[in-house]
Amino acid sequence: MKCLSLRFVRLCGELAVLFGLYAAGCLMVRWSGWPLPGGVIGLALLLLAFASGRVSPQALKLGAGLLLSEMLLFFIPALMSLLDYGELVREDGWRILLVIGTSTLLVMLSTALAVELLCRWRTR
Repeated sequence: MKCLSLRFVRLCGELAVLFGLYAAGCLMVRWSGWPLPGGVIGLALLLLAFASGRVSPQALKLGAGLLLSEMLLFFIPALMSLLDYGELVREDGWRILLVIGTSTLLVMLSTALAVELLCRWRTR
């Protein structure tokens, strides 16, 4: 029982850190007026915390694992909104899927190219 309560306290702490970084990102966006979502800035802050060594990825593994395992709950509102726009999806769904597929492919290719160029530059 004690182990379970310690695990719960740790989970709450990790979630508080992750949500705190998200909130800090949202505040930075609001103050600066940057045209980026607060979550992106929060992820950049998390990356900086990892890169500086202040936070280890292992320290947030439990909270991040919970959020990843329950990710579908975050997408249900977006999926339910499709019911309101059923006609649009029926008429232009193939165009939407084409844009999503093309943009995903371009992101994957540009990421692969950037990693390849960085690896070649680093080995020189």
